Amino acid sequence: MIRLSAFADEISPDLDEQIAVLKSENIHYIDFRAAWNTNVLDLTDQQIAQVKKTLAANGIGVAAIGSPIGKVPVDSPFDEHLERFERALTVAKTLEAPYIRIFSFYPPAQAAAATDPATYRDEVLRRLREMTLRASQADVILIHENEKGIYGDTIARCIDLLQSINDPHFLSVLDPANYLQCDQVPYPDAYDTTLPWLEYVHVKDVQADGGMVVAGEGEAHWPELLEQLFEDGYDGFLSLEPHLFHAGQYQGFSGADRFREASQALQRLLRSLEVPTA
Repeated sequence: MIRLSAFADEISPDLDEQIAVLKSENIHYIDFRAAWNTNVLDLTDQQIAQVKKTLAANGIGVAAIGSPIGKVPVDSPFDEHLERFERALTVAKTLEAPYIRIFSFYPPAQAAAATDPATYRDEVLRRLREMTLRASQADVILIHENEKGIYGDTIARCIDLLQSINDPHFLSVLDPANYLQCDQVPYPDAYDTTLPWLEYVHVKDVQADGGMVVAGEGEAHWPELLEQLFEDGYDGFLSLEPHLFHAGQYQGFSGADRFREASQALQRLLRSLEVPTA
């Protein structure tokens, strides 16, 4: 059965308000990215323990750690980034999250805008393979998001990563709106080609002019995609990440009211398609 989750820091920086809105929308999972204006990887052990206790008391499970791993230039110091990655693994294990969301690195910091991604492909793969090895040892699955501007922002390069790494601990997030922002066709093209590795779905929508809207009001073909997911037996997460007020490099924001609009739009679509959720 499909399960609903959300990047709840789009609701509020305050964890209690995040939880209250999730519960009001009958969403029982969270993609934990930030609380109290602090990124998940920068929270102290004490704060993470508080998060775990508070979520458990409210019946909220952690679907994924919404980490910023891989959202740095590919020529940045890797040892330092691996330390951040190890922190992500620790937090995932503490919060009992099966997944860590990651990215596949920006071009080299000094690269020209037109630099061919093929020139830094090998280094991207080297870094991702090392992280995948560590994730497999920790029994955590890395889910790669097709974010605009990183190596894996097109369908072809996402397939390249998934085929080259070829590991069950490195799988795919389908983010249709992100594909649209890279002039890619999310459905059926991205869906059909990444289906063998599809593990997670991010829900936001975008209009032709770039404006972010609730699912079903943009160009992402959400009704058709949701119906296809159901027909294909998808039983993973649909995670709301609506970005209705602001879309920043490391996180977006919607506010409580706009988040509710996004949640209710998605749940209306699911009901109209008779897709059961948990």
